[in-house]
Amino acid sequence: MEKIKTTEGEAIVRDAKFVIIASRFNEFIVESLIKGAVSCLKRHGATESDIEVVRVPGAWEMPLAVSRVAETRRADGIIALAAVIRGATPHFEYVAGECVRGIAAAGREHGIPLGNGVLTVDSIEQAIERAGSKAGNKGEEAALAVVEMVNLLRCLD
Repeated sequence: MEKIKTTEGEAIVRDAKFVIIASRFNEFIVESLIKGAVSCLKRHGATESDIEVVRVPGAWEMPLAVSRVAETRRADGIIALAAVIRGATPHFEYVAGECVRGIAAAGREHGIPLGNGVLTVDSIEQAIERAGSKAGNKGEEAALAVVEMVNLLRCLD
């Protein structure tokens, strides 16, 4: 039986730059996501000079910043971090939906790996769980996915 060729991205940073785009809204949650992302990047070989943090007011503004960073090609991968917490009005659906749609579109348009660490949760408790307690740290997970995708795209080129 023939062996099937499998191509995967390694979880090792090799000569790559990363930009973390982070929302200031719900900053107490987002700071934990940033710490998780930076820790992950460093554990996998990035240095501080390989990492830049760009702050945006909130999740609504994130797609524009992601698109601009992607088009400048100053990063090999982008990690988007925010926390959108449901309230009593439909505002949550608009902000969360447009944020996620916009950052995904920017990644596809510019062909750049993008880690989605945008929490869309029903409560502060759920956000805390996903920012480093019971459910892990989604900032860390988004960073690891970007490292792997940067390497995978290099293999595919």
